[in-house]
Parts: sequence; C-alpha cells; structure tokens
Amino acid sequence: MDIIAAIAEELQIKKGQAEAAVKLIDEGNTIPFIARYRKEATGSLNDEVLRNLFDRLTYLRNLEDKKQTVLASIEEQGKLTDELKKAILEAQTQVAVDDLYRPYRPKRRTRATIAKEKGLEPLAQTILAQEASVDIMAEAAKYVDAEKDV
Repeated sequence: MDIIAAIAEELQIKKGQAEAAVKLIDEGNTIPFIARYRKEATGSLNDEVLRNLFDRLTYLRNLEDKKQTVLASIEEQGKLTDELKKAILEAQTQVAVDDLYRPYRPKRRTRATIAKEKGLEPLAQTILAQEASVDIMAEAAKYVDAEKDV
C-alpha cells in the first residue's frame, strides 16, 4: 500500500505536499513548527490538515505493521492460504485485520490445555463421572509418565 498516495487522496492534497509533510514529521519536526515555518515545503498546509495527516500516517503505518505481524504468525502456524493472504493485505482497517486473524490467534495456555496436551483428559472425565466402581488412585497410576512430566 502506498501510504503517502492514500493520505493525499483522503485529505485531498497533492502527493508532493504529503511527501514533504511526512518527511518533515519523520525528521522529528512538530506540527506547529511545520505549519508556521515550513509552509514553503508543504505548500501552505495548515495545522488542521497537518494533524489529520499525522494521525492518518500513524494509523496506516500501524496497520501495515499489524498486517505483517499477522501474516508472519499465520505463516508460522502453516495455515496461510493465498486467499487469506490477499484478504489481509487488502484490509483497510485494523478491525478487519483482527477479524481475519481471530480464528488463527494462538490461545492462552491454561493448566487445562497443558493437561490435555499431556493426555490427562480421559482421567479427568473419569474423575468427573464419579463412578463408585472405579478406584481413582489405580486409574491415575496408569497415567504416570516421566517423559511427559506427569
């Protein structure tokens, strides 16, 4: 995505004005300084337009960073398809990127998920059933495994 072109179109300013303003902002100049003392560089953009430009620039840069982070995460999981990649790259808002990422977002690891990974779910089901005929200690002994740290 060409961020400068998008900003210029949204704010209805020339691309050269947007490029100059972004360059000055990236150099660390403040919005009031640019509006007062760098009018020749920005084509006389006023404070309001410069603030809108700065806000939009920040948002779009964060959006691009988020897209790259999401793509890397899904790729790492081995679940990235061409359609999903295209949808993420074409997303125009962070909310849209979050919606696309939600099914692939890694879940928090709780004690329960760790126990399931170690194969203890059947034991938990037996305990929850509370069957009088089952010796819980004998059943639990079947699941002791030093390799799984159980």
